[in-house]
Amino acid sequence: MQQDLEIIRALPVWSGPVSLTMLSGGITNVNYLADDGARRFVVRLGNDIPVHHIMRFNELSASRAASAAGISPAVIYHQPGILVLDYIEGRTLEARDFHDRQTLERALSVVTSCHADIPKHLHGPALMFWVFHVIRSYATDLETQESHYAKLLPELCAAAETLEITVSPVEIVFGHNDLLAANFIDDGTKVWLIDWDYAGFNSPLFDLGGLASNNELDETRERWMLDTYFVRAVTDQLLEQYHAMKCASLLRETMWSMVSEIHSKIDFDYRAYSEDNLARFRSTFSQYLKS
Repeated sequence: MQQDLEIIRALPVWSGPVSLTMLSGGITNVNYLADDGARRFVVRLGNDIPVHHIMRFNELSASRAASAAGISPAVIYHQPGILVLDYIEGRTLEARDFHDRQTLERALSVVTSCHADIPKHLHGPALMFWVFHVIRSYATDLETQESHYAKLLPELCAAAETLEITVSPVEIVFGHNDLLAANFIDDGTKVWLIDWDYAGFNSPLFDLGGLASNNELDETRERWMLDTYFVRAVTDQLLEQYHAMKCASLLRETMWSMVSEIHSKIDFDYRAYSEDNLARFRSTFSQYLKS
């Protein structure tokens, strides 16, 4: 930690002595709030994490494009392993905030802009985030690492195969792919979307399913979200594809945590997070099979 602080203080972007405070809540990266007396910044520390399909060149490109699209803070500086962003003064949202129709509408507008507007500002190579490929990769890692979850892989992989068949074919947009409540900030005037580690081209249904599952939207709010996003009443086929992708979103979050139990050095209770998400996935997948 001390070495991290020394590296940050030596960055050529500060207008004076900088004070640093570690930000809580990060479960992929280590983040600091930096104040140099003139303004405040967020400093994100993190190298590539191939096991999670995180490549920092992609995060940087997506962050710049999202800023140009007006939905994410500006990139101030970067070097390998370090990203400095403008600080947004506001409140980090919580899952229960999305149960308010107005908040959900504002957040959905940002997601819609992500899908439609970021590609207009994106330059150079970009990744695709296909959740079923990610799930297969996670399964291989869990088996190779002899995870205590290895015995669950036949069940989880069979579920993924069923879901992938239902989801296809898909429309492709540019997705955020990690729509946890903590990645939305409300500054009182607008809602911002942050943290582009997993950004990439994907089906819009993955972000919509993640938005619903991560924030525990009920069926009424889900249906309103879908009708609003697609600007029409959704068809039965699209609704079935959506529910399959929602299950896949939960499965990916579950296996992400299982893999993180092995590889992550961050102080976070991944074991409890894995168990909670596994229970939620099994419940949602059971309901999906009955529908």
